[in-house]
Amino acid sequence: MYALITVLAALLLVLILRHLKRRRVCLDVKRLDGKTALITDGISGIGKETAIALAKRGARVIIASQDEEKGESALRQIKRESVSMNVKLVYLNMANLQCIRNFCKEFLQNEKRLDILINNAGVPALLDWTENGFSLCFGVNHLGTFLLTNLLLDMLKSCSPSRVVTVTSDVYKYQKLDFAELNYNIVPLFTYCRSKLANIYFTHELANQMERHGVTACAVHPGLYRAL
Repeated sequence: MYALITVLAALLLVLILRHLKRRRVCLDVKRLDGKTALITDGISGIGKETAIALAKRGARVIIASQDEEKGESALRQIKRESVSMNVKLVYLNMANLQCIRNFCKEFLQNEKRLDILINNAGVPALLDWTENGFSLCFGVNHLGTFLLTNLLLDMLKSCSPSRVVTVTSDVYKYQKLDFAELNYNIVPLFTYCRSKLANIYFTHELANQMERHGVTACAVHPGLYRAL
């Protein structure tokens, strides 16, 4: 029995490594000149690579992060690799609801348009809490994303056709939402799964309500990736 488990584990590891070694290239080269994209946590991993890709296509890219030091380093890399100076770094703490409100107020005052909102910010399963008293995982992954998106919806509608993309995970299928215990965080992994399920529910309803306004909403599961 143990031998079989060992063999299966080794096979799974080989498949994962083979998957990570395969280099996939996005074939869509549509130009995005004149478009503005906002990416939460756009300083590493998927967010950073997305910022580079959009900047290469001519979009004005705004990356939001609460880590200003790492953000400055990522900003330089994004500009260098995209060969674009039309990239901006802004401060945003997705774990603080008042910070999100302040950010959106300033964004709406200073920016003329928003064509693409990429809700990429997220934290793993952690036994921690936000300043507002929510589990950190659910607070950042869903509540912060929910608030940010709703506060920017009017600008997205005014710039239609526009798009909201929320990065989620297929682990959503392993939990159900109990609205009486949304802040339950005794088992952080379950909280993470619920936060991703909440992303799915929110995006589904957002897509239904915003279709007539020209705003496309979708949720994406990135699968396995090699974070840089």
